[in-house]
Amino acid sequence: MNYRRITLLSALLVIAGLPARHCTADEPPAGTIITGDNAAEFAEYLGPAIQWALARGIRIEVVAPKPIPLEPARLVATQKYYAQVELSEDKNQALNYVAGLPFPFTDEDDPDIAIKLMFNYENRIVVDDVDIRNFECDTGGLSAERGLSIERHFLMGHFRRLYYVSRLYFEPMPTWETPDDIRYREVMHPIIEPFDLKGVGLTYNRYLDPFRQDDSWLYYPLLKRVRRLSSAQRSDALFGQDADIDSYGGYAGNPAWMDWRLLGTKKILAAMHTRHFPGRWTVGPGDFLFDDTWEMRDVYVVEGRSRLPSYAYEKRIIYIDRESFVIPYTELYDRKGQLWKAWVNQWKLGRKPFPEAKRVVYDYDQQFFPSLSMFDMQLEHATRCKLPSPEFPGEEGWYFNFGEAEGTTEEPFQLSTIIASGR
Repeated sequence: MNYRRITLLSALLVIAGLPARHCTADEPPAGTIITGDNAAEFAEYLGPAIQWALARGIRIEVVAPKPIPLEPARLVATQKYYAQVELSEDKNQALNYVAGLPFPFTDEDDPDIAIKLMFNYENRIVVDDVDIRNFECDTGGLSAERGLSIERHFLMGHFRRLYYVSRLYFEPMPTWETPDDIRYREVMHPIIEPFDLKGVGLTYNRYLDPFRQDDSWLYYPLLKRVRRLSSAQRSDALFGQDADIDSYGGYAGNPAWMDWRLLGTKKILAAMHTRHFPGRWTVGPGDFLFDDTWEMRDVYVVEGRSRLPSYAYEKRIIYIDRESFVIPYTELYDRKGQLWKAWVNQWKLGRKPFPEAKRVVYDYDQQFFPSLSMFDMQLEHATRCKLPSPEFPGEEGWYFNFGEAEGTTEEPFQLSTIIASGR
């Protein structure tokens, strides 16, 4: 094995989670509890939205950081294909990309590092398919004394995504050719509650061509109407919630539709190895966010500004974990440059979502979302979701890379299927 091969393998093992980082003397040690009372002491490790949430009653329990390994198949694909990948001249595409991380070795002096980081994130979360089942969301106003006052309770049957590229587990792989060059399909359907939205479904296609807008449709059974959404509307909150489609997961927009800039690197507290599944809400006025463990993480801080007219946000500030390339949380700013909203992810790592799980079991560490929250700091409003809902005891909730065995075929993504089942 030559020197370059040894260097490459060593670097990829670091990406895969070895070795774990160690706290320095000025970082909050494991066992520290952070609340609004002592948040100022640790402000350098907290984004402004998390500082706001601490002042409103959340608590942070600090634990020792742990590694976040790449799945074996993604690690192998990265090693196999990364050397052939390059940016297009206009910086909107990763040319010759097949699977794995396209740019595993990032250099802060690289003028293109920001878009490369976003391509790493985009492809880090690729799966052959995923079906998130039976999850719930609450939305309502926030009170500094009482917390979330629930206005509407939502119960969702399925959130599915099916990828046609970068496939690592089921044939056809790594690419499932489609006539119109689809990157992935996504569907959220059916909404089970509330009653006036029963049967509503949202579906869209993301294309490989960075200049082709998503095809997005929203079906309302009560009105017997299909509504087509523009790409700019992806920044609009739907159904009276606070969440917009582009914020799902921290960022679900097309990287090619933003101008990206690296603001720097820093250490932050993030919820990457949490305990509870489903999530557990904070008791008291901070109940719009989960109560679980946080740890010190090294992150890239990336700013994105949309190129789309009528986009709701002036910019997104995205925190990307430097080891795993996933997003702990994202902050969103209004057109006046004022902090407006935040999306916060609760990550849980393991070979199954909870010890009793029977079906959702992997022979490698998989990342799950026990809960997520999006809160509006200007309107004092929030949406929180548990995935899955405790209303379904024993529901394993997250079905990654099951394909046809769990019903994630092309059929559920068809608008005709949504309309037929929503009648």
